[in-house]
Amino acid sequence: MAGRTEWIAVDWGTSNLRAWGIDAGGSTTFAASSDKGMSRLAPAAFPAALAEALTGHVERDGDPLDVLICGMAGARQGWREAPYLETPANLARLAAASVRPEIQGSRLSPRILPGICQREPGAEDVMRGEETQLLGLSVLRKGFSGIVVMPGTHSKWVELDGRIVRRFATAMTGEIYEVLGTHSVLRHSVSGADDDGDRNEGFESGLNAGLARPEMLVSELFRIRPRALLSGVDPAWCSGFLSGLLIGAEIGGLRRTASGGEIPLIGGKRVCALYARGFAKLGIPTRVIDATDATLAGLKAAREL
Repeated sequence: MAGRTEWIAVDWGTSNLRAWGIDAGGSTTFAASSDKGMSRLAPAAFPAALAEALTGHVERDGDPLDVLICGMAGARQGWREAPYLETPANLARLAAASVRPEIQGSRLSPRILPGICQREPGAEDVMRGEETQLLGLSVLRKGFSGIVVMPGTHSKWVELDGRIVRRFATAMTGEIYEVLGTHSVLRHSVSGADDDGDRNEGFESGLNAGLARPEMLVSELFRIRPRALLSGVDPAWCSGFLSGLLIGAEIGGLRRTASGGEIPLIGGKRVCALYARGFAKLGIPTRVIDATDATLAGLKAAREL
């Protein structure tokens, strides 16, 4: 049974924020969420958004209550910028590099964890939020070193050595899928997709094409339109093909970074399952780590460290 809330863990993303009360033993005392993500807030609005999300879970009066925050609240456009740690980055230093944003008239005592940047010319990259999940992975999979893949809107491929992030690369796979399916000529071919069977068949075909020839991605993308016009494939097939093609091209293009052994996939169950299908075709084993589990484990570890 959970005890009294000792501190609060927060994952503040672009679209949403999620908060959990944590007791002295590390158990969750409550969970709360809000649609007031970073993109909807001016810096001065963050304290009120946090207080609103915690209404009914935290008393207004009392001793100072530590709030440890990861994610986009620390972006330049967020509450207060938390400067990046540079690769090679020691995840054990996340809490020590946190910043304290302004908050008045509240018992809440927030700290925002930094992200990680890579300054190598030609390989510049950034992450915010994923670094906390990687720290969580070091707790959930003690002793792990190798490649970690984090599927999502902006997928991350990370070379992790214990708690040291050596290098990483980002692929805009999820965002490209959304943009192409909504704003490009392909929207005429994928709109109204609702047949899971045809979508799965299209995904398999697209995945094979992306894995086999990732360098042909831009050409294969356009072929979705004439296939819909000339071959009679339906929107579900086209939508599946687009998804499979992008994921396959991402894996095919970045597979050289995989050095063998099992690859942890940190993310949502559904999208990780799609990536697992791609890796399986290359004979690479994977293990899915729930993104929320990794985030919570990382916030707890950061505070302990």
